[in-house]
Amino acid sequence: MTIWKKSSNRWQRRRGGALLAVLWLSAALSAIAYSLANTVRGEVERTSTEVDGLRSYYLARAGIDRAILYMQWGDSTPLSAPFKYKRGTPLLPFSFPSGQAFVEVIPETAKLNINTAPPLELVRLLLALGADPARAELIAAAILDWRTPSAPTQFDEFYQSLIPSFRSRHASFEETEELLLLRGMTRELYYGGYDHDARGRLVPHAGLRDCVSVFGSAGALDVNAVEPAVLVTIGFSPDAAAAIVARRRLQPFRSIGEVVGLVGGSPGLSRLRVGGNVIFTLCSTARLTLPNGQLSDLRRTVAATVIFRPDEDIKLQTLRWYDNAWIP
Repeated sequence: MTIWKKSSNRWQRRRGGALLAVLWLSAALSAIAYSLANTVRGEVERTSTEVDGLRSYYLARAGIDRAILYMQWGDSTPLSAPFKYKRGTPLLPFSFPSGQAFVEVIPETAKLNINTAPPLELVRLLLALGADPARAELIAAAILDWRTPSAPTQFDEFYQSLIPSFRSRHASFEETEELLLLRGMTRELYYGGYDHDARGRLVPHAGLRDCVSVFGSAGALDVNAVEPAVLVTIGFSPDAAAAIVARRRLQPFRSIGEVVGLVGGSPGLSRLRVGGNVIFTLCSTARLTLPNGQLSDLRRTVAATVIFRPDEDIKLQTLRWYDNAWIP
């Protein structure tokens, strides 16, 4: 009888150990299954986001193509089209079966020409963008040095001391991104940033890249697209510049007389015009339509700088293309 009890206890201990091993194995398998399920779900969501991003990209490209078509049509736009493009129109909204694209039309004549703008005008622009006086004068001098053929200067010595080092072009700017290399330049001054309004909300403000261009105007600027900082640079007061921007958001200016009626006389009036020339930057932001009819929070923006040549064999040429344009 004693021997049986010992055998029975030993058998119970073995059964308990086996049950514990099964429980541990089940817990390990459950953890592996949970981890695998999370990984699969994450990959499915990531793939879905990438697919939506790719769809939004092609939708934004479609917005660029349609904007070019409407601009070429002009007054000859078919009656079936929802609207006509008119000179000075800053925004073109397009609806597609899969979503919407909003195309911002920015004439390059709304920007100062970085290769011809005088130093004093550059200083005023940098001050209007928030640079302190010393930095504004330094950057203006660096711009002048970069675009002017000359012997090695103190700016060249500074650039040679950097790691990695480089040489100043001492030639015209080919891209506005070259401004990022200049002594004294900051990313916030170039790209712009955000300020707080009276209600504490973040409000975007322009950077130098929004105010100058290698294709920019050396003369009159388009009143319907020129940045407030440029308006201040050419002689308008900050209040007058704000009034012009507020008015054109409601309705584009059709003549300079409308500007005079709004803000009165100003030294900057002689620097304004209505409409662009032949070079435009088209910035298209697309959002997909969700199954519930609402627009997706995912946005994709592309941009193109194009030149229209209606009287030549090549009617249109793309000068710059940006797959990942950024807008505030």
